[in-house]
Amino acid sequence: MTNYRQLIDAALAARKQAYAPYSGLRVGAALLCSDGEIITGVNIENASYGATNCAERTAVFKAVSQGKREFAAIAVVSDMDRLIYPCGICRQVLAEFRVSTIIVGDVNGNYKVYGAEELLPCAFTEFD
Repeated sequence: MTNYRQLIDAALAARKQAYAPYSGLRVGAALLCSDGEIITGVNIENASYGATNCAERTAVFKAVSQGKREFAAIAVVSDMDRLIYPCGICRQVLAEFRVSTIIVGDVNGNYKVYGAEELLPCAFTEFD
């Protein structure tokens, strides 16, 4: 897939469902499975900040719970006018499941594409 617009649009639509009463920052993610299915996720905040879950992990966990294990790409967007990047924990989860392409976007649909190793060089994996 070289045109990532469908993933960006799916992430933008998903972000509207985010539960972000504390930060007010809604984040959406769209995960492209190897079979072509797109699974979305949103950030889900909690008063105990450590219990908050990011949109990227929500999408991956939903996919895994549906039996998916192979992924081609993920897009992540937010309400901001600037690009948003996965946090360190999300980068490690994406590395675990070998998501090779990470697309970061903004609320206006602008985006930039990265290879996974660009965002998390020397990732910890059991496969090494």
